[in-house]
Amino acid sequence: MTSGFATIPKTAPFTEEDVDLLNRVVGPASAIQRAWLAGFLAGVESVQGSAAQPSAPARPAEPITIVYASESGNCEKLANNFAKAARKNGLKPILIDMADLDVSTLAQARKLVFIAATWGEGEPPARAVRSYGELMGESAPRLDDVEFGVLALGDTAYVEFCAIGKKIDERLAALGAKRVIDRVDCDLDFEKPAGDWLGDAIKVLAPPVDIDRGRVIEVDFGAKPAGSPNTDIVEAEIAELTNLNSSRSNKETVHFALSFDGAAPAYEPGDSLDLYAENDPAYVDELLKLAGLAGDAKLRDELTKTRDVTTLSLKAVETYAGQTGHYYLKKMIADGEAKEWIAGRQLIDLIETFSITLTADQLRAVTRTLAPRAYSIASARSEVGDEAHLLISAVRYDTHGRARKGVASNFVAERLKRGGKVRVKLKPNKHFRLPAPDKNIIMVGPGTGVAPFRAFVQERRATKASGKNWLFFGDRQYTHDFLYQLDWQEALAEGSLTRLDVAFSRDTPDKVYVQHRIWDRRRDLVEWLDGGASFYVCGEAKNMAKDVRAALVAAYADVKNLSADAAEQAVAALERDTRYLTDTY
Repeated sequence: MTSGFATIPKTAPFTEEDVDLLNRVVGPASAIQRAWLAGFLAGVESVQGSAAQPSAPARPAEPITIVYASESGNCEKLANNFAKAARKNGLKPILIDMADLDVSTLAQARKLVFIAATWGEGEPPARAVRSYGELMGESAPRLDDVEFGVLALGDTAYVEFCAIGKKIDERLAALGAKRVIDRVDCDLDFEKPAGDWLGDAIKVLAPPVDIDRGRVIEVDFGAKPAGSPNTDIVEAEIAELTNLNSSRSNKETVHFALSFDGAAPAYEPGDSLDLYAENDPAYVDELLKLAGLAGDAKLRDELTKTRDVTTLSLKAVETYAGQTGHYYLKKMIADGEAKEWIAGRQLIDLIETFSITLTADQLRAVTRTLAPRAYSIASARSEVGDEAHLLISAVRYDTHGRARKGVASNFVAERLKRGGKVRVKLKPNKHFRLPAPDKNIIMVGPGTGVAPFRAFVQERRATKASGKNWLFFGDRQYTHDFLYQLDWQEALAEGSLTRLDVAFSRDTPDKVYVQHRIWDRRRDLVEWLDGGASFYVCGEAKNMAKDVRAALVAAYADVKNLSADAAEQAVAALERDTRYLTDTY
């Protein structure tokens, strides 16, 4: 073997010294290059080991690059389990979080799979924004020798369903890559279509001699890495249920404490719990009455407990039109008016406006499985033991002449009582973890976004962490909406919370938000960050999280006298170093 590396006799065993020699000669390599080399060397070693059987030589495993862009963890889990299946079928997987992707290295891949989630109204997951922008930008490399496939995850409740997966699919093709398997777009019930697609992808991409093309390949969604926490659904008892807003507030934010029969799920600060809620029976009754199905007790129970009966998507409208043949609705879809009409409306509006007597199956067809709602855990096990605390704001609003209620939040606020039971499941978030105990942290959490930071402060107190803790909190009014006020005051008094800056938007003529406080404290903020502090943001994604990031960029530009581009790069560097972390919704 030559080509400018080193001469190694083909009959000699491949040793650690040989690997070291190659590393020193070749120098630093990308993740894709290292994986290719590892697969090649494995093949060399395998061929040497089977020298006595030249008629059936082993071949090196072919690398396949698997990039995942994940927000809630589903794409990451799919990617990990796909990698396991690929490894069993003659491929050597290179698993890359899109947040860590160097887009220029994609040109070195020969087989490429993207598993991408869409966040909110057609945006990439927060951690993947940088690399997604690079992929869509002018500097992206040509991919003429790459075979690829894209699996897209999304939510049909949003108009831009699976937009990121669609755009990545189009972009890879535009860069010259060859699409060898058609994209599949998955809704919340993604397991079956995703599993089928991944099995087909392995058949297409695996070496032909290593796979029986006729057999079914299953991707095991239940597989868990050794030592991972239990994420099964468990039943919890409601130990406490307290409204943290005053009686004069127009908000209701519930401190929701759960106890468990035995040990609590092995959660860490930064994790969430999936809460399995039920629909409002009064809403279900009205829906059934409008559909002409008021007497169907079995259907009522099903719709209350297991079906999403509020979400109205374009897909649901099209299904309803197809099921009923309703002339005016089909015309509205054909004219392109349905997309605008569904804004601010729910399923009940569709059935009321385009009224027609339905069968139970027709009504089921326009619903989907009722998905759990994830809430950040507002406690640390080191302090509360076998309990878990959540912070839940009851969502209530009016649109199109009808009062609306959030399904999960009002299930908690209106229908659960102390001593009752609820089903939950641990949802780990390894991308929102505390740093080393001696490192400082800055936490930005307006409203219920403050929940994980209560867990952070409890953990740092219990473990006697030496790093300093700084919290930015905001809400409407100091007197009525200061969530966990006593906790923060106690933490300040004892020193487990070093600094607290608050912003109450309705207490002053000009509305003040957390981003304004960040600007006010910009010099100290930049000093903390220059000293190695980590910056955390939790809460609403559409406006707050963007405004906070923009405020930090402006702070760097002002304090360090940087251009706008240089200040942006300073914050981007924090993100790359995993010192700017977000958990948004």
